[in-house]
Amino acid sequence: MGNRTETGVVIVGTGFSGLGMAIQLRKEGREDFVILEKAHDVGGTWRDNSYPGCACDIPSHMYSFSFEQNPGWSRAYSPQPEIWRYMREVADKHDLRRFIRFGQEVTGARWDAEENRWHVATRGGDEFTASALVAGVGALHLPMIPELPGIERFAGPAYHSARWRHDVDLAGKKVAVIGTGASAVQFVPKIAPEVAELTLFQRTPPWIMPKADHEMSGRARALFKAFPPAQRAYRTLLYWLLEARAIGFNGQSWVMKLGQRIARRNIDRAIKDPQLRRKVTPDYTMGCKRVLISNDYYPALARDNVDVVTDGVREVREHSVVDAAGVEHEADVIIYGTGFHVTDAFDDLEIVGRDGRNLGKEWATEGMRTHLGITVAGFPNLFFLLGPNTGLGHNSVVFMIEAQISYVAEALRLARGRAIEPKPEVQERFNAQIQRKLAKGIWTRGGCKSWYLDAKGVNRTIWPGFTWRYWLDTRKVRREDFLVG
Repeated sequence: MGNRTETGVVIVGTGFSGLGMAIQLRKEGREDFVILEKAHDVGGTWRDNSYPGCACDIPSHMYSFSFEQNPGWSRAYSPQPEIWRYMREVADKHDLRRFIRFGQEVTGARWDAEENRWHVATRGGDEFTASALVAGVGALHLPMIPELPGIERFAGPAYHSARWRHDVDLAGKKVAVIGTGASAVQFVPKIAPEVAELTLFQRTPPWIMPKADHEMSGRARALFKAFPPAQRAYRTLLYWLLEARAIGFNGQSWVMKLGQRIARRNIDRAIKDPQLRRKVTPDYTMGCKRVLISNDYYPALARDNVDVVTDGVREVREHSVVDAAGVEHEADVIIYGTGFHVTDAFDDLEIVGRDGRNLGKEWATEGMRTHLGITVAGFPNLFFLLGPNTGLGHNSVVFMIEAQISYVAEALRLARGRAIEPKPEVQERFNAQIQRKLAKGIWTRGGCKSWYLDAKGVNRTIWPGFTWRYWLDTRKVRREDFLVG
């Protein structure tokens, strides 16, 4: 038996969501909470992803807390080490480490209706009980390794990009990269010059726009530090420039056609080989899958030591990868750039709510359903940050997280230790509205299959609209939408 800890709120995760929620509670004078973190430092996905070239694809002055703006970002799109350092500094500034229990991986949670408390279990055997449970785990923390025949037979190093092996020297090696998502687009250009051969297995090419990255001048950083309103104005400008892209995602096809022309020019500038151009040019509408940004990915693919294979993977052998056409490609190392478990992330997590309802099983059979991506009918005092249908394809998710943090804090004040959950009909109405909007958007009509969709082809990840609309929807907790008692 492990230790048992009683507290007011259990927060899971120390990414932007978990840290932001803890800061909000402290601002309200609450210290009756703990943060459970399975790793040994804060940072979430920005701690875990340390592959070469890792960076954010949203401008850093927008991809940060509004209440902790950083005047010192070195670039418009800052690299992973800088983002991770920012998060550690925020945690230290707000004295959050004393609330964090590192090395505590949550394995399940059970609601006790008599006590109005959650019992949270961890892999080490410790138990934490609290009146509220806030899941700030995000969607990018469970690497997805494809189930390929023979994968266990491979003799060399094989790893996911989110678990990068810095001890593996790639110089002079034959490297097979499986997947062409956001991570691969960033690390392939960094490793291509040092490897002997790089074979890139591509299932579906992404649309890639030029990256408007640049170094932040010393003058700009000094101005932002000396005069914070200037940085706030710059952040506001970035917000509305990014927000305008939502027009294209929600049915205005002319916007995406313009984007596709720009992206095709991006290909034509870097790649002269007509066959390679055809391989990397998508045949679906831009926005159906995540739109990526890069200035060095296409030049990397045009290198003599890089080969793009579009036939898919049939099997893995001891020293090679065999494509679907039967061609064998020698490999010393395999790197998986195959994304994460998103819509199935809770399938194996035992979250048991009212009347024995199992959240993972319900979501596996009925789809991920919530109210506003935050609360779930039948699961009192359970709150998600960046939950289902609140991810974005056009703006900063930190904006969404801050809206949700404020909403959760108000819900906790409304509950005052009692149980609070959305009415089933309210939740169903919200999900019906979301799916109607998604049906009109590019994610459903764009002609591709992406990780936005669950096993049944339903989009359970993306918010289908403007973020300011979501901000308005979460400005106030509507008492009439909830069961409280």
